[in-house]
Amino acid sequence: MTDIEARVRRLEDRAEIQDLAVRYFLASDFDDFDTIADAFAPEGTFSAGGFPGATGGNGIADMIRQARTAFGTTIHTPNYVLVDFVDDDHATGIVGAHLEIATGGTTVFGAVRYEDEYVRVDGRWRFASRNMRTVHVGPWGDVATSLTAELPVRWPGADATASDYPVNA
Repeated sequence: MTDIEARVRRLEDRAEIQDLAVRYFLASDFDDFDTIADAFAPEGTFSAGGFPGATGGNGIADMIRQARTAFGTTIHTPNYVLVDFVDDDHATGIVGAHLEIATGGTTVFGAVRYEDEYVRVDGRWRFASRNMRTVHVGPWGDVATSLTAELPVRWPGADATASDYPVNA
């Protein structure tokens, strides 16, 4: 492979990984659990901060299906996808996103970062692991102070908790 071919392939790989992140969000918003399952490698994992999550595409899709029973409409908006290649078939990444979620009789807004590992399986990029880490989240009325609060994670009906990232008050 020539240098230009390798560079073009790397650009195509980066675009495919970015598209994977967006497809995952759209599948989550529209309850497309087959697409969610297909987005993960056979032994892929999903976790959220300290929550262990699930393994394998079908297990992850089932976990998300169960979690979504508490949600109405959701909007996952990716803000950036940063990809670092380990080799031709493995990469790591950070996906920054905002969430809008109908839950507990209110609209919740928040910011999260997905710490991802990607692997090429059967010629396609998939998630090898996905760890959602919360920066802040809460009902609209709490968003005004959520980035300056000691406990910026405020799900309706639950006690406020710390961010997965340090908060500079």
